[in-house]
Amino acid sequence: MSMIRDLRAAVRPSLRPPFRKNSSTAPYSAYDATRDPSASSAVVDCAVYRGGRRVAAPAAPTPHEAMLQVREEGGFAWIGLHEPTDAEFAGIAREFGLHPLAVEDAVHAHQRPKLERYDDTLFTVFKTIHYVEHAELTATSEVVETGEVMCFTGRDFVITVRHGGKGSLRALRHRLQDDPELLAKGPSAVLHAIADHVVDGYIAVADAVQDDIDEVEIDVFSSPAKGGRRGSDAGRIYQLKREVLEFKRAVSPLLRPMQLLSERPMRLIDPDIQKYFRDVADHLARVQEEVLGFDELLNSILQANLAQATVTQNEDMRKITSWAAIIAVPTMICGVYGMNFDYMPEVEWKYGYPLVLGLIGVVCFSIHRILKRNGWL
Repeated sequence: MSMIRDLRAAVRPSLRPPFRKNSSTAPYSAYDATRDPSASSAVVDCAVYRGGRRVAAPAAPTPHEAMLQVREEGGFAWIGLHEPTDAEFAGIAREFGLHPLAVEDAVHAHQRPKLERYDDTLFTVFKTIHYVEHAELTATSEVVETGEVMCFTGRDFVITVRHGGKGSLRALRHRLQDDPELLAKGPSAVLHAIADHVVDGYIAVADAVQDDIDEVEIDVFSSPAKGGRRGSDAGRIYQLKREVLEFKRAVSPLLRPMQLLSERPMRLIDPDIQKYFRDVADHLARVQEEVLGFDELLNSILQANLAQATVTQNEDMRKITSWAAIIAVPTMICGVYGMNFDYMPEVEWKYGYPLVLGLIGVVCFSIHRILKRNGWL
């Protein structure tokens, strides 16, 4: 704990407005006033941690009450929100002195993964990825579902803002609470745990997407006699490429922030925790390589699929041409004998008719055998 106290001493005094314990004009009272009493709260969990353990309380504290305990008794507060509105987040932003630009990004979401510093607060944006289970991959199947987690990290608080139906941090909070030694490192330990949780999700999704790509690859290169769908998989491949592109948009921009957290000394990041960010950055780099490989592999599979479709079309054209050549023989002979001339060869011969039919049959059979032997039929 001495390391944490030394780190706090080095950080500049907070720019948050002062509070008055018994004043109705305290910053959090404005938060209460802006909330719709009939609406459910965006705060999904709020707790104070001291010495790596959650401070027991008769009821879950409000964000204002949590910070009141932190300022009086030490520790840090972890506040979790899910899709807050402007009104719901306005009071919390004033209470913790959050920068308006970061607040706007956190409320409206749809942000690019990034790491920004505002005074004594780090603002980190993570894109969460969830694999959508499906019985069979089709041209309209949704493969990955994205969400967002924004994290405000201060010297004595962590605020997480989650968007999307997936990516809950409840299980992560419980795991951290089971490891007091790590949680005692403060808010930077929570930031690392969130980053590690998100990247672990990327690894799991990458493995599942790899299975889908393998399935498409097998279908593309299997023969029609074995159940393959040669030339008809382009829609599925394009759908996978779109989903992989969404995956890449979540992974690639996050690599630089993780490298900064692991390499650049920051006052808000405990040196012991910074070492763990290196592992997260390594895992993220591996996932990025896999995702880039997925894109290249899908390009190759798509080109092979289109080439096979072209080959199939050429085979069909050869068959059509072969049958046209066979049919041309009786058409020509019958066309000659259909002309109205008095002097035609063998017209009055008794065996002329069966001879012509036999000749047509022999010639057509011979052409068929030649084309068959050459692979045209």
